[in-house]
Amino acid sequence: MSILIGDMLPHGTFQVMGEEGPETIDVTEFFSSKTVLMFAVPGAFTPTCSASHLPGFVVHYDALKEKGIDEIICLSVNDVFVMNAWGEAHNAEKLIMASDGLAEFTCSMGLELDISAAKMGIRSLRYAMLVSNGIVQQLWLEEPGEYKVSSAEYVLSQL
Repeated sequence: MSILIGDMLPHGTFQVMGEEGPETIDVTEFFSSKTVLMFAVPGAFTPTCSASHLPGFVVHYDALKEKGIDEIICLSVNDVFVMNAWGEAHNAEKLIMASDGLAEFTCSMGLELDISAAKMGIRSLRYAMLVSNGIVQQLWLEEPGEYKVSSAEYVLSQL
């Protein structure tokens, strides 16, 4: 079952690239006492994710922050090195490029996508989520293969 509006995020971790290498971030600690916009993509460097999804959040970063967002996270089931390189390639230095390398956090939310038939394994569904103090306030979840309601432009229009 998928996480719902009003649910607390599950306990878990993700990784980010720190100044001295990969760092593990505790979800409960990170989301505490702040408003976070997290969006997830099926894969770094994939066509829709690279051409539209990530760039939209880079372009609209300031407008989203003006709506009271403290942090913006891009989450993907890729390793931390790939996420870091993808962020650098798209000038996403203001975003937190988060790796859920084993899909553990993604699966704990019930937001996994099995695309093993395409030789890509378990990935994340495409979504955007507004989280305040660890509680899901909004969830814009895409149907597989869709890209509409999780775009930065759509999310911004809903805030």
